[in-house]
Amino acid sequence: MLEHGGKLRHAAQRYGIPLQRWIDLSTGLNPQAWPVADIPAAAWQRLPEDEDGLIEIAQEYYAAANCLPVAGSQAAIQTLPQLYAVNRTKLRVGMLSPAYAEHAYAWRRAGFDVIALAADEIEAQVMQLDLLLLVNPNNPTGHLFEPAQLLRWYQQLALRGGSLIVDEAFMDPTPEKSLVTYTDQKGLVVLRSLGKFFGLAGARVGFVFAAPDFLDLLADLLGPWPISGPSRIIASAALEDRDWHARTRKRLEQQSQRLARLLTDTGLPATAGTALFQWVETAHAASIHQQLARQAVLTRLFTQPSSLRFGLPADEQQWQRLEMALSELDYLNESPGALCEVAGR
Repeated sequence: MLEHGGKLRHAAQRYGIPLQRWIDLSTGLNPQAWPVADIPAAAWQRLPEDEDGLIEIAQEYYAAANCLPVAGSQAAIQTLPQLYAVNRTKLRVGMLSPAYAEHAYAWRRAGFDVIALAADEIEAQVMQLDLLLLVNPNNPTGHLFEPAQLLRWYQQLALRGGSLIVDEAFMDPTPEKSLVTYTDQKGLVVLRSLGKFFGLAGARVGFVFAAPDFLDLLADLLGPWPISGPSRIIASAALEDRDWHARTRKRLEQQSQRLARLLTDTGLPATAGTALFQWVETAHAASIHQQLARQAVLTRLFTQPSSLRFGLPADEQQWQRLEMALSELDYLNESPGALCEVAGR
């Protein structure tokens, strides 16, 4: 299995620091999650039902015509390649790199050749592809593709019977950049998740947006009851809480800017970021990751390229602890010029 953020218990054991002392900045989740209310007892006693209103609520929140609830977008990521397996010998799958590694892993495991593309290489290559898969905003680089650009690529692919798949797990803070409203068109697929913006990763709720016949095929592969009854209740309530959505978008943007300033002030200028995380590309990533972990601050380490992703602290105490931990990094004694060079600035 691939490495992921959020392995807090593993870190606690490795570094010999009690679990309750840790600050987890490794996931990119909203640290102030939507407040889950009590779950009715009946939700634990009955099988989930599609007629509970979740689909309609999701269609309204995302402004989309068709959707399929799934057990987190990860369930769709692992299953989507099977829908294209008939043409696997001819399919050319282009994929943004670096990006969320589960995408490339799933397509390669299904027998497809994956063509890794940097963001600035896609334009020149799109006419050679049968399928283009992007994460937008990208994880971990934070790169955000404009809707007009994506729709132009989709049209180029669709003319030859191709497809565009966009993973929008981090899109909720910027809904105006989403492609969900266009997913009634054949060959355009969008994935969304309640894990990031809503901070509800444990509920395992996501959605796939696509043409109805495509969603029917995907539903058959996933089987019945992909989401538990309690998780469906939580998802419905969270999606309907419009006041919370507006407050949270504003708060996350402010906190992300604060994090970018903090990293810059302590010698680690962010290379890019989103409302939910900042990404720092640096040759010192592994050393910084270990030094922060020894202070019970968990970040997400990437090796290709050498970089770190910093999520948002949950409260003022965590902000202060992060600032102190950053100020004590040993490598910051190097010259400012060297730091800017490794950060790509």
